[in-house]
Amino acid sequence: MAANPDVRGFFDPATHTVTYLVSDPETGQAAIIDPVLDYEAASARTSTGSVDAVMRALKEAGLTLTMVLETHAHADHLTAADHLRMTEGVPIGIGERITAVQSTFGPLFDAQDVTHDGVVFDRLHADGDTFPLGNLTVEVIHTPGHTPACVSYRIGDALFTGDTLFMPDYGTARADFPGGDARTLYRSIQTLLALPDETRVFVGHDYLPAGRADFRFETTIGDQRAHNIHVGGGVSEDAFVAMREARDATLKAPQLILPSLQINIRAGAMPPPEADGRRFLKMPLNVI
Repeated sequence: MAANPDVRGFFDPATHTVTYLVSDPETGQAAIIDPVLDYEAASARTSTGSVDAVMRALKEAGLTLTMVLETHAHADHLTAADHLRMTEGVPIGIGERITAVQSTFGPLFDAQDVTHDGVVFDRLHADGDTFPLGNLTVEVIHTPGHTPACVSYRIGDALFTGDTLFMPDYGTARADFPGGDARTLYRSIQTLLALPDETRVFVGHDYLPAGRADFRFETTIGDQRAHNIHVGGGVSEDAFVAMREARDATLKAPQLILPSLQINIRAGAMPPPEADGRRFLKMPLNVI
């Protein structure tokens, strides 16, 4: 029985997001994790070039897409999950605490079509849940702190951390979004750092830190534990919280937070049409 997945990352330079194509080498069954829907903010126009490239690679490799997995409701890019559900007929899974994010942001956008029970997603995953990907097993690890709904997915020797951990020379996710908490984030990261050193870690984004010129998105738990600039080398919880809160106080809101969240709490579906058939994003003033 195959123990480890094949993993291919697709880096989106517009949002610094990595979409992952993960497959079982024995059965060819595949999942796509955190797919990106292209969005041109100036024209409010969406397109599917990024996710189309992932699907071309999937088909060229003779793989069969069986699911889409979201690590959380992203604030920096629109998700293409619903596009894949509509075009490929596959279910969308996300952490069960997405309901808390919907409850927070649905009213902000007056999204009256968004119920706060997660039903727009097909599968709500709890901490410790497992399910098959071909002959592989996907394990869900609840890793709140960046948002209350964040999960990481462990598939064989591969761990997909979303925004919880970045590359060791960049550190960790911010924790100042509604429902986020630096102390909770630290404890979630410690759960991940307790995994075996050789575990491959695939991060959700890469932003170039000073001194590095190439984008990277794969590392290991051993490297994270030893070298992560925010939590490596045995940094204490109190020291991490002080650093994270001070750093977060200097950060601007993500550029696409308003369009992203109102789409992503809908699993990537567009807002319902108005009477004339047109669809609109809502941009609440002076709230972020």
